[in-house]
Amino acid sequence: MASFLQVENLTKSFGADVLFEGITFSVDEGDKIGLIAKNGTGKSTLLSILAGDDTPDSGSIVYRNDLRVGYLPQMPTFEGSRTVIDTCLQGDDAQSRAVRAYEEALAAGDGESVTNAAMQMDNAHAWDYEERFKQILTMLKIDDIKQPVAQLSGGQVKRVALAKLLVGEPQMLILDEPTNHLDIDMIEWLEAYLKRSHVTLLMVTHDRYSLDTICTRILELDRQSMYAYHGNYNYYLEKRAERIEAETAQVERARNLLRTELDWMRRQPQARAHKAQYRIDAFYDLKERARGHREDGDVNLNVASTYIGKKIFTAHDVSKRFGDKVILNQLNYTFARYEKLGIVGNNGVGKTTFIKLLLGLLRPDGGHFELGETLRFGYYSQEGGDFDPTKKVIDAARDIAEVVYFDEKNHYTASQFLNLFLFNARDQQKYIGKLSGGERRRLYLATVLMRKPNFLILDEPTNDLDIQTLAVLEDYLASFGGCVIVVSHDRYFMDRTVDHTWVFQGNGVIKDFPGNYSEYRAWKEFHADEMSRQGNASRLAPQPQRNRARDQKPRLTYKEKRELEALTEEIAALTSEKEALDALFASGETLSDVAVQAARYEQVKTLLDEKEIRWLELYSVEN
Repeated sequence: MASFLQVENLTKSFGADVLFEGITFSVDEGDKIGLIAKNGTGKSTLLSILAGDDTPDSGSIVYRNDLRVGYLPQMPTFEGSRTVIDTCLQGDDAQSRAVRAYEEALAAGDGESVTNAAMQMDNAHAWDYEERFKQILTMLKIDDIKQPVAQLSGGQVKRVALAKLLVGEPQMLILDEPTNHLDIDMIEWLEAYLKRSHVTLLMVTHDRYSLDTICTRILELDRQSMYAYHGNYNYYLEKRAERIEAETAQVERARNLLRTELDWMRRQPQARAHKAQYRIDAFYDLKERARGHREDGDVNLNVASTYIGKKIFTAHDVSKRFGDKVILNQLNYTFARYEKLGIVGNNGVGKTTFIKLLLGLLRPDGGHFELGETLRFGYYSQEGGDFDPTKKVIDAARDIAEVVYFDEKNHYTASQFLNLFLFNARDQQKYIGKLSGGERRRLYLATVLMRKPNFLILDEPTNDLDIQTLAVLEDYLASFGGCVIVVSHDRYFMDRTVDHTWVFQGNGVIKDFPGNYSEYRAWKEFHADEMSRQGNASRLAPQPQRNRARDQKPRLTYKEKRELEALTEEIAALTSEKEALDALFASGETLSDVAVQAARYEQVKTLLDEKEIRWLELYSVEN
């Protein structure tokens, strides 16, 4: 495979903090690489350097000549006053420039300018460029292309940014948390696209199902160094455990040898002049290696919850709507003690609104919630903590409590509690405005748990938290002695933490499923397959012979007979086209016009359904 990117001896630091030092790795054509590291260790900074938005302290980055690279930052920003379609066409690529020049020439009414602009459109193959944007925006569920960007949600902005990337058909994608703020349907769509596409990929994501499904290589940034694993996420977990075990054993051997060498070095001072210099040098090298113990520093969530009574909450005919949009329609539900509920659904169907109604942050239009007296909510919102960026980390914690008491045996000072969340004494003196996005979320989680809740409500907790912190949070929730509601698009996180699922289907409809998300998905697919089989069986079943005289059914007209014959040929042609598109998508080939092909596929399926129904109508009359 051809080399797309070669990184040599790359180093980056901020003041005294070294993010990575002398890292070297390569990206070859066709690679699909997941980059994993703890928060604050430089993942986003590394991607920003590779995309040219930041500069390293030293080292080299060499791309293949004329390589088309697309970069999706963690938080894309666009000019709020522009519409969605105008934003999409504001790129610096040849096609966007050609479209803008053509529109400006038309507006000016200069015939010569229009002719020149038309030639530019021909050369850039840009005549269908805007239409391709519209098609892929529709696939990404952005329906109002005239809507100002300022009115879009975070998930919609992320999808607009994805559309800009994908329409440009880059040969290599650099994606920073592409699944953040996307609903599960969109995540699965993106997953399928990246998996079947031949595009070369380097991405940071906390979505472990995506890492396992898409990636063929894993790069881990650990203790300022880079480690490579040739396999998916499961393979990485196995090999990383082996690496850490080997490193631990190596350090232990170095320590044992150090004891012997230390004894030798401490012998009579007068003999020191006769010691071999090479052995003295080796001693100091050994001493340095013996200090190389691992400090994985996993977040420690071994904190207790306070007592929770038998009565939790009951929803009595709770209703809420915004204009014509129904969020809840006379919801009745009794929440059980120790229940762990997961909530899923597309963006905008009301998941966060339900939480705010329960917490009293919004008032229902009708009905009410009856809450238990012992409830102590801990709310982790997707907006994150409203911290003063000029405050230090330790001051934000002390604003909540100087000492956190859980019981007689378990109590922590604010500083000790922050240590549980990987904020050491030096980190606690940092200003909040200097923290990374993941570090701020970790601090926010600490401040939520400092309040000793017995009912945790987590709204998109996985955004910006690293995989190591998520794994510890999952273990904590599994043994949490209280109630939990989790709203998340992270399928892995949901599968590990909840025992049943609410699916918000829109228009006030909620499906209560007795299992986690993967179990719901399997049930849904089985149900859909079963319905499809029943539908096919009814189509293929022999039609009963009718008594024409008794039924008084009219026979087909001459025109209808010709229509039936034409439909037979059209259905055969559409079926062949659909099968060809199926084979094309399954081939894994790089498609130069994926948006057009996908739109045509949906159109073919719709036409096929319509024509088959009409064919059955005519056939049933004729026979």
